[in-house]
Amino acid sequence: MRPFPDDLAQAQQEWSAAYRQLAERPGRTELRRRLYRLSARLFFHPYWQQRRPSPAAWQELRDLGRPDGDMSERLQQ
Repeated sequence: MRPFPDDLAQAQQEWSAAYRQLAERPGRTELRRRLYRLSARLFFHPYWQQRRPSPAAWQELRDLGRPDGDMSERLQQ
């Protein structure tokens, strides 16, 4: 697993939580806006300035955003 900066990992965890909340309560404007802001923070984070992230790097970062850190869902696909 790559060592991601703490603020990048935190932003991913917040993004995942907001996404889950929006899935439970669709149509919530404030949650959609939060997802947009967090998406921009993730995509334009200084960590990615030297290199654009590979699909594998994005997946590792998304795995950090899972509440239990469980990768079994990904392995079952």
